Amino acid sequence: MRTLHLRRLGRVEYDDGLAMQKLLVESRAQGLVPDTLLLLEHPRVITLGRGAKAGNILWPSDVLAARGFDVYETDRGGDVTYHGPGQVVGYPILDLKPDRKDVRKYVASVEELMIRVAAEYGIEAGRVAGRTGVWNAAGKLGAIGVHISRWITSHGFAFNVHTDLDDFSAIVPCGISDAAVVSLESLMEEDVPALHEVEEVFALKAGEVWEAEVSEVAPELRTVSVTLIREDGRVLLLKRTPERGGFWQILTGRIEAGESPLQTAAREVHEETGFSPRLDALRDLGYAHSFALGVRTPPLFVHETAFAAQVEGEPRLSDEHEAHRWCTPEEALQLLPYAGLKRAVRLALAS
Repeated sequence: MRTLHLRRLGRVEYDDGLAMQKLLVESRAQGLVPDTLLLLEHPRVITLGRGAKAGNILWPSDVLAARGFDVYETDRGGDVTYHGPGQVVGYPILDLKPDRKDVRKYVASVEELMIRVAAEYGIEAGRVAGRTGVWNAAGKLGAIGVHISRWITSHGFAFNVHTDLDDFSAIVPCGISDAAVVSLESLMEEDVPALHEVEEVFALKAGEVWEAEVSEVAPELRTVSVTLIREDGRVLLLKRTPERGGFWQILTGRIEAGESPLQTAAREVHEETGFSPRLDALRDLGYAHSFALGVRTPPLFVHETAFAAQVEGEPRLSDEHEAHRWCTPEEALQLLPYAGLKRAVRLALAS
């Protein structure tokens, strides 16, 4: 029986999700990791597949930006798709060699996975001839858009659970204008499951559909980020030493055994900058996200909780960093390497 690693990542910025898929595809090609299923949730984002028509985005760019939508062109198949909160997004990274090299059968297996999950909640779902995805009599419940390179899969599916269906009015979903979009919440009268419960069912059914033994893998690192801001609104960026990557970042640090994220934030601020803000001055931004670290294969997965604090004076750097600079928000967002760090800075400045 095959092995299938399951990673439940929580919130992932779309950019960071693309990067982690790229690293995993390369790792799978090298035989460094087994087949892997990523289950996660994206912030509001519209994605365009290779066959997308620009006219299927209905809202102008300023309205999309005002409502918190990002827009990305991708290398997956299909037309225009929406991802957002309350949706289970799945990215299977599977090596279809040697005996599964059939694109239609693979897409059908992804559909079958969603059909079985829906059935677990008493929802009748199935296929519609000529249209990918999973459908109920009331409308489309799950979308599919895949990419296959060297017979290794990426991208995948989006299954609506608590999704705000009004968000789909921003697009013509998958280029289909004559069908509604539905969710588990809209189809179930009561006892609508939480997102993490639906993910557990996906894990179970993925093992059945792909005839694999599922093993859940925890993040290799749990960390915090702290956006440090001066009274004039400038943000502190620290440059890591070359052996630590050599890139600019806001302050980050690993959560040690027995520490809460808040305790880690306070300790790391003092150790890495010499600042000593009070615990009640460290603001939890209510934002946690996951990403894959660096450009290495196999990648390390990180789950990070974001904080912010206002400070005065100049930092005293540890040996982890070789330089610092106080940046305008625009400069900081330009220099930061991860979309999640950029969102943490935006949240810190907004709050």
